[in-house]
Amino acid sequence: MFAPYLDRWSLISDGEPIITHSSRLLPVLWQERPAMLKVATDIDERYGALLMQWWEGDGAAHAYAHEGDAVLLERATGKRSLLVMAMDGEDDEASRILCRTAARLHAPRERPLPDPIPLTRWFRDLEPAAGKHGGTLADCSAIANALLANPRDLAVLHGDIHHGNILDFEERGWLAIDPKRLHGERGFDFANIFANEELPSITDPARFRRQLAIVSAEAGLEPKRLLQWIAAYSGLSAAWFLGDPNIEQAETALTVARIALAELAA
Repeated sequence: MFAPYLDRWSLISDGEPIITHSSRLLPVLWQERPAMLKVATDIDERYGALLMQWWEGDGAAHAYAHEGDAVLLERATGKRSLLVMAMDGEDDEASRILCRTAARLHAPRERPLPDPIPLTRWFRDLEPAAGKHGGTLADCSAIANALLANPRDLAVLHGDIHHGNILDFEERGWLAIDPKRLHGERGFDFANIFANEELPSITDPARFRRQLAIVSAEAGLEPKRLLQWIAAYSGLSAAWFLGDPNIEQAETALTVARIALAELAA
């Protein structure tokens, strides 16, 4: 899988392959720079590579080359981790970094992004799941439909901003990887800060309320609107987990949704 690109782009292997559910990655050296060769195995990752090129390294890792399923990316070499920060007393600062990075990604560019995925298409699995399971999912689906029918502040979106997708690039700062190439209301991109399943504290209502104040202030979002996006996003995440099925993670997402719904009702 890697060999054709190692030859074509004059790359030197610089580590062991990394296998994920959606791609195959290999640390490499390109023109004496640390880089990551990524070969997508699903369509979302292929879309993401086009968006990485479009950002041109502003708020995101540089895409040095792209062909077919493969993209050659700038490699993060910094030692800091937002997930570690969030679990080690710096949760507030980690959230601020996520918001600042998202703001850079949302900034208008002169050239249009070809064929972005609209949020209406991204949410297509929520309503059928709500019809099947009802309850919290039905509440989330109703909120999502209202948001999608009346969008504000449209932007090109990352689509999966969480603590593991914003990395430390040392002197270049915190930069994004692994986008989904979406288009819609920018508030959507801040919801996953509250829903990263790798962070145990996401189901803590006190943590939720503290981060709500921080993220709404840092991102310039009305708290109610942000709560609505958190409920919608968490419902969609739960719908996907139920479809796998992954009941434990679905329940975590539903717990976050219930916290958001309770705050909306307060």
